[in-house]
Amino acid sequence: MDFELPRLILSDPEGNIFDHPFLKMAARSGDRKVLPSPSELVPLPAGSQLFSLPGRIPIGWDEERDTFTSLEKVRVNGKEIECTAVAAFLPPGYVRTLLPATQLRPNSQTLPLWAYSSVGWRSGKFWTTGLLIDSNPHWNPKYFKNDKLLAKNVDSFLKRDQNNRLLRQLARCALEYHCFAAKNLFFRRWECPLPTSPTCNADCLGCISLQPSECCPASQERIRFVPSVDEVLGVALPHLKEAEDAIVSFGQGCEGEPLMQWQLLEKSIYKLREKTDRGTINLNTNGSLPKHVAKLYDAGLDSIRVTLNSPHPKYFKLYHRPKGYTLKEAMETLILAKEKGVYTSINLLVFPGFTDRESEVQGLLDLIRKTRVDLIQMRNLNIDPDLYLKEMGEGSGMGISKMVEILKREFPSLEFGYFNRTKEHFRSQIANRTFKI
Repeated sequence: MDFELPRLILSDPEGNIFDHPFLKMAARSGDRKVLPSPSELVPLPAGSQLFSLPGRIPIGWDEERDTFTSLEKVRVNGKEIECTAVAAFLPPGYVRTLLPATQLRPNSQTLPLWAYSSVGWRSGKFWTTGLLIDSNPHWNPKYFKNDKLLAKNVDSFLKRDQNNRLLRQLARCALEYHCFAAKNLFFRRWECPLPTSPTCNADCLGCISLQPSECCPASQERIRFVPSVDEVLGVALPHLKEAEDAIVSFGQGCEGEPLMQWQLLEKSIYKLREKTDRGTINLNTNGSLPKHVAKLYDAGLDSIRVTLNSPHPKYFKLYHRPKGYTLKEAMETLILAKEKGVYTSINLLVFPGFTDRESEVQGLLDLIRKTRVDLIQMRNLNIDPDLYLKEMGEGSGMGISKMVEILKREFPSLEFGYFNRTKEHFRSQIANRTFKI
């Protein structure tokens, strides 16, 4: 190779991380072992985290032997120890392009719900495989570190509205789960979450708020109540009126499907828009109930984001495990939104080696032509890589960056990102949108 690959990094049984003296970093695209290209290697971004992967043997590249090598044990300070693979979790705005190269040990457990990226060590720093898809400065981790001020603000908010259960839920999200969006509420800025639904009409394989006991722990506990209209307004209205670049979003990681409470959403949106036209009202959804979501468009919804892992019904069903709806309804929701003049986006759950398979890319091109969406939000899919591939089947991709290049070439005015947009932004962009039919 014409450039120096980072070295393989490992973890010992106590969780200490170190680099291998000569094995190089390897990665995976789906189930295929690969070497990272220079273009996709980036210094580990600020705000990233490193994880050891229990039950996973690290795989590195032996340049001298020109082969991939699994490393069950390594000698450190004269003592032989068992090795564990290491992965990086990237901060918001970055899409991982390759998975860590690992081999399962016998009887290994399912990994927690994080997005695992390959990582190595070179020139005194960590390197990972990622693509900065959205550089929105509002989500820079440096703005979310002031825990003392956050706690003070949370206390102040709760004293002013002691009986608002939704506000108490978001206080927990901010303080316990360290949700950036929930923290925004208490700093009165940018995007604020509005969870409303304890129930869901899907059973997603990687659901981060509800998992069966035999799988892996959910990332956070799901909301257990349905807030009243007044509770929603108590959170959302001051934010819309006062916050910089204000967005309020139904549909969060700590709830089920917000369309299960569509009547609450409809009433809340109507009342919000009766009182202010400031700010953006957004819905993150699975798009399962197009007839009901159409009423939200009429009530004053500004933007909608529909989540999917695949443009193909087979894989959509395998991951989302929908109850009473199909991919057809999700697409109808997006089509109706365009007819109503609502800004539309797809929350594409990106998994290297699956999302960038040729058939997936072609299907996504077809879906974009049919729905004419304005934005593709590329979000890393939080799931154990081996669990996902077990469900989706073996295979590898063309590369996430190449996939993006194809989409940009086919749809020059299509936006790519990671975060929701303000209506001031998309109203200035939407008039220039063009599509190939």
